[in-house]
Amino acid sequence: MKYEIKKFNDGQVTAKIIEGGDIHIKIRGNSYEDLFRAAAIKEAWDAENATNKTAIAKLTIFCLIGQRSDRRFNKGESFDLKIICKFINEMRFDNVAILHPHSSISLALIDNSEKISHFYFVEKAYNQIGNPVLVSPDAGAYKTTHEIAEKLNADLVPSNKVRIDGAPVISIQGDVKGKECLIVDDLADGGRTFKFLAEALKKQGAEKVYLYVTHAQFNYGFDELKESIDHIYCTNSYKDIDDDFVTQFRLEGL
Repeated sequence: MKYEIKKFNDGQVTAKIIEGGDIHIKIRGNSYEDLFRAAAIKEAWDAENATNKTAIAKLTIFCLIGQRSDRRFNKGESFDLKIICKFINEMRFDNVAILHPHSSISLALIDNSEKISHFYFVEKAYNQIGNPVLVSPDAGAYKTTHEIAEKLNADLVPSNKVRIDGAPVISIQGDVKGKECLIVDDLADGGRTFKFLAEALKKQGAEKVYLYVTHAQFNYGFDELKESIDHIYCTNSYKDIDDDFVTQFRLEGL
């Protein structure tokens, strides 16, 4: 299957199918334009395959936009992930694969969906560092990090963050003295939470602290993070990063 995309000066996106057959669209999915581009391709493909009942259409989303908005946080606010998933469902793909979704809500809201595990990328970071202690940054990340630790036969240290009088207080439940640590999580917006956790780990004697996130936004740069984190590992699911402070594992199709 081959297609081409055009973008007009006013921002309109249009698609044309060049060659028929099964379709597998791979997008970052971190913008509404990405979703509209996928929808344009799928609409053109549907028209070409109206009489072909055996053709399969797959969509891979590497970084689902709105995935943290997985509930209505306050009265009167929109449920953004629900809106996004409804749009995806209306494309009617036979399979929608999502890399390391923030929560299971995304998979529950999207028809024919499945999770792409981030284990392969964590394993690469783990091996490059040389068997560090894995650290889960909060209760929400503990289950998936525990599963990875079991597969790698690695030590795991849970941590948790609470706010007291507005200030973050981090508790670390394990011995990290003299050890190298790898914090594992799904995404980083600014990354200040990881900065505070790295500081707490080093106060308890950690020799070095590394960070792995699948979806690397880092909207405020790395200057502040470099004060406490020794190196960052991530994929290019959200964007390409050119910085010696970051090792980025590249995804097929991006």
